[in-house]
Amino acid sequence: MVAVENALASGVIGTQKQEGTEPEALRGSYLQLLHLVERLHRQLLDVIKDELERLGQADINSVQALLLYNIGDAELTPGELRSRGHYLGSNVSYNLKQLTDKGYIREQRSDTDRRSKRVSLTAGGIHVRDKLADLFERQLNSVEQVGGVDVDLIDQTNKTLKRLERFWADQVRYRL
Repeated sequence: MVAVENALASGVIGTQKQEGTEPEALRGSYLQLLHLVERLHRQLLDVIKDELERLGQADINSVQALLLYNIGDAELTPGELRSRGHYLGSNVSYNLKQLTDKGYIREQRSDTDRRSKRVSLTAGGIHVRDKLADLFERQLNSVEQVGGVDVDLIDQTNKTLKRLERFWADQVRYRL
């Protein structure tokens, strides 16, 4: 984060002035957004950890539970799972091995390419996934009244985050 701030301050990363947008206002808002994205993901993991503790589910961590949730009913390769989710500070392969060893995930090797494997949930994994789905459903029932977040705000936020995702992907893909 400091590197991004320094690059912006030194002009290495330029900010093009759009009509009606002050560069300093854009800089401040953009940097705040970067901090918020990181903090929000950490808070989501804290919410999941708290729910796991309430359920007495002490054998897995919040990142592993989120992996189970994101696998859902699908059968995925570790690469597909990695590209679909954001697992801050985690090693997806390590966590999948842990979940397999604990009986939450089953692995199946490809018949055509023995190096390739697909993962899916066991009954235990489905149980954890369902508990997270229940948590998110409870939150959905109060996010508007308690959080002041309505569907229009969520839609606009999703639109903004998708644009940023595309922008950041292009930064890496095209080395901008």
